[in-house]
Amino acid sequence: MAAAVVTNRQVERGRRFCFAGTPEVYFQKDIDNSRLVKMDDPQRARENRVLVVTLIVAFSLVMVYAYQHLKAIDYGYQIEQLRSERSNLEKANSELRAQEMRLSSPERIEAEARRLGLQDPEPGQIILVEAARPQASGPVIATALHYSVVSPQ
Repeated sequence: MAAAVVTNRQVERGRRFCFAGTPEVYFQKDIDNSRLVKMDDPQRARENRVLVVTLIVAFSLVMVYAYQHLKAIDYGYQIEQLRSERSNLEKANSELRAQEMRLSSPERIEAEARRLGLQDPEPGQIILVEAARPQASGPVIATALHYSVVSPQ
């Protein structure tokens, strides 16, 4: 069954009816495809498989490239952070060396000893000991060439 629908643009827009041009006619036709059987097309299936595999390979390559690129950027940030940390550590090391030099100066040690009430050693209180190299058959752990010993006299 086919039904025809006649419309006029002027009537649909709510204006007064006046015939302007040819009327538009639409026919509704019912189509029944239930009796059609789909045939397999091996050539088209093969083309689809090739397309899917190609897209997967291309996507994988793009992802590997993106991963490497992002890792390179991340490593760049890590390198800059480590350089900054190294610079800070070198600065702290130089400050500690300067502090060590200040604290280990003989003048400061002598002034600190006098402030604590220590006195200069008298003659005979300091004995220099010459250390002989040990004649041990095993490995030597540590040796010292000169010792200064203050005797408790």
